[in-house]
Amino acid sequence: MSRPRSRGLLAPLVLGAVLLVAWQLTVSFSGLPGFVLPGPGEVLARLAGMLSGSTVWPYVGLTLAEAVGGCALGAAVALPLAVLVHRSSWANAAITPFLGATQAIPAIALAPLLVLWVGYGFTAIVTLCSLMVFFPILISSVVGLVHVPQEVVDAARIDGAGGWDLLRHVEAPLALPNVLAGIRNGFTLSITGAVVGEMVMGGQGLGTLLTLQRDAVDTAGMFAVIGMLCAIAATAYVLLQVVERRSTIVADVRDTPRG
Repeated sequence: MSRPRSRGLLAPLVLGAVLLVAWQLTVSFSGLPGFVLPGPGEVLARLAGMLSGSTVWPYVGLTLAEAVGGCALGAAVALPLAVLVHRSSWANAAITPFLGATQAIPAIALAPLLVLWVGYGFTAIVTLCSLMVFFPILISSVVGLVHVPQEVVDAARIDGAGGWDLLRHVEAPLALPNVLAGIRNGFTLSITGAVVGEMVMGGQGLGTLLTLQRDAVDTAGMFAVIGMLCAIAATAYVLLQVVERRSTIVADVRDTPRG
């Protein structure tokens, strides 16, 4: 196993072990009651019990569906708009200031409006998720398109590539690593949006389960659900990062001048 790969596997394990020890020491010496700060052993036991049963999986599935749906919807709007912003200086000048303004609006402030416009439940939550992922996907995609080497674009145009062929065969493949980076960051935000949406706009996902556990003062259960959310986000992040690295290698190969 190469040193960078072994470091990539070992470093998170070491940090996780350090955090668990620090958590246990805090519980042992702080004197806080278990309903305020449960120990890692109690949380892991609660998590194992939840995962071994069938009750929690419908919650997990619905939150995942909301996050994936919101990310897909946000990407479906952001990617064509990124091409428009990249190709048109007028669109760039008109749209960019408004994009910055939208980031000043917290997601939780949009939830009551979405309830009025869309209603409660799945559709409203997916819409909220899409709004949260739209900006990072758009910005990363525009950056990727802008940084496509101009000499590659010029060579493709000399060979007769039109606008669509240029985008499909040159710009999109070379910008793909940036697009995937935006989707990777957007999906983690989409999970956050799904949980916030379920807590504010109703639903049957992990955000709803967190609300029920909060009302029951089930702190260990809340920690367990938060652990599930972290695991889902981390898994998706790593998988998309692997795809992003492979696409970067492919892009580098395509961009390498041939003698």
